[in-house]
Amino acid sequence: MSLDVFVAEAFGTFMLLLLGTGVVANVALARTKGNNGGFLMVNFGWGLAVFAGVFVAALSGAHLNFAVTVGLWVNPDTAEFAPGVDKDFINAMGYLAAQMLGSILGAVACWLAYKQHFDEEPEPANKLGVFSTGPAIRSYGWNVVTEIIGTFVLVFVILSFGNTPSGLGPLAVALLVVGIGASLGGPTGYAINPNRDLGPRIAHALLPIRGKGSSDWGYAWVPVVGPIIGGALAGLVIQFVSFPPAA
Repeated sequence: MSLDVFVAEAFGTFMLLLLGTGVVANVALARTKGNNGGFLMVNFGWGLAVFAGVFVAALSGAHLNFAVTVGLWVNPDTAEFAPGVDKDFINAMGYLAAQMLGSILGAVACWLAYKQHFDEEPEPANKLGVFSTGPAIRSYGWNVVTEIIGTFVLVFVILSFGNTPSGLGPLAVALLVVGIGASLGGPTGYAINPNRDLGPRIAHALLPIRGKGSSDWGYAWVPVVGPIIGGALAGLVIQFVSFPPAA
């Protein structure tokens, strides 16, 4: 993987996490202009965060999500991770490194933007909720199932875009993320991306956030394992589904 591809993927993921965690902060933290804006506002905010991130990371193929990388990796019909980027273990780890770097830095930038509101917020759970996902009903097995299903939809539909004449690109992915959040996001907050949760959770653990409480590492494996399984399943299943040729 070349340096410019690495930087593009890292900056795209940075933009995704800055804007994505930013909309959660705006809804969840005390005394913000968007306080109590609701879950649908969060859904649209994350969708638009994806929209921005995909444009920024165009050079890298804009994975922004290791589940997408895994889906492409296991799909035998996909020749490359991106134009000129071979589909091999070294490049897969390069994507993972870029995504993790971008996600951590994006979460840190969000904290800087909302520093005073983090200080004003009395509930540690609301602070953690900006950085990471959490279940509405804690049941690790079922929480994993939810993340598998949501990520399967994400990666399967993204891979399907290449076989249709729509050409909607970033807008299509953004609307897909909004749809997944509105329909499947209720049980777990829909990480559907290992980097969306793990990188910011690391930032939460390291940052000097006043009264932040626990980083809930007991749950942290769910939004990593579930999306990776969902992405891999999508990459394997898509090869058996026929689509009409592009016009």
